[in-house]
Amino acid sequence: MTVTHTTLRFARPLLTVALLAGLSGAASAQQAQLLPQQQRITDAAIHADHATYEATQGRIQALDDGGRPIRDYHLSKAQCWLDVSFHEYSRNDRSDFPQAALGESERLIVGMEQGASPLPTDTPLVNNAKYLRDDLWQRLRVLHGSPGFACAAQQVACGEVELVHAGNEFNQQQWRHSKPYIQIAEELVNDAEAQARQCDVAPAVVAAPGPLVANVLFEFDRDGYRDIRTYSLESVDRALASIAGEKLQLQGVTLVGHADRMQGRGFDANQSLSERRARTVRELLIGRGIDPAKVRYEYRGDTQQVQQCDGVTPRAALLECLLPNRRVEVRFNVTR
Repeated sequence: MTVTHTTLRFARPLLTVALLAGLSGAASAQQAQLLPQQQRITDAAIHADHATYEATQGRIQALDDGGRPIRDYHLSKAQCWLDVSFHEYSRNDRSDFPQAALGESERLIVGMEQGASPLPTDTPLVNNAKYLRDDLWQRLRVLHGSPGFACAAQQVACGEVELVHAGNEFNQQQWRHSKPYIQIAEELVNDAEAQARQCDVAPAVVAAPGPLVANVLFEFDRDGYRDIRTYSLESVDRALASIAGEKLQLQGVTLVGHADRMQGRGFDANQSLSERRARTVRELLIGRGIDPAKVRYEYRGDTQQVQQCDGVTPRAALLECLLPNRRVEVRFNVTR
């Protein structure tokens, strides 16, 4: 599946609407309220809600005009909360998600308007969104503490919001509907890590770049080269291209093989399955010119599930949902 981005964010109707006519000043208190769901049935009601979105967008624009750049973490996050709220509203989401996401956007806007410090960095799982892809959340947490965070803040903020968006879709319509937003989040995490590595920070705080991470995904109970999801190889090739493009030195590659839980947690065969997958990826990397002496592998069986998929049915949907667990994590360890 291909996801198209605009600048950083995504092609959504809100970003193409003429927003600022008649907005001469930003409000200083939270007031962005959508009409109750049962009233969203007339043109007048929808028009009123659109006006609420436009006013909120105007407040973001006013903050930007006042000197806070859109690449700022909190302004970016306010924009991305607004984007996902409007996206779901436009798709006729009748849950509390559009209002909750709009509320998170405005919570940040009010803090910025009032000059609050420090501003919050938490990312609530609004509307009881499912917590998905712990591996991506962990990578985002690492970025918050990295020297290059200032250059990656926009991607980090939107990656966090998209993971919540995905979790909300998972609750409503299971994996098939959350998958596109997971993909958006994963691309944002990859972009954020690249931006952080390339950030022009003061020499005193320059640290060794973190590893480049890719995940090679396998079909259920399979471990051969032909059993790899082809699109997952793109993450490996992007990492190799980044190493060359950023003139990084490859010190080594660590491969960690994994399996899903379908055969039962602790199933002995999952250990050997995850090992065979790691070996397959090792041969794949050697075929791409990586020195065999630099590649080491380990395997974890089903002990580290990054996607739980509780309650997903039928079996075909469950297998697809568990796909991120059937992986070999590829960690390219680099130096400048």
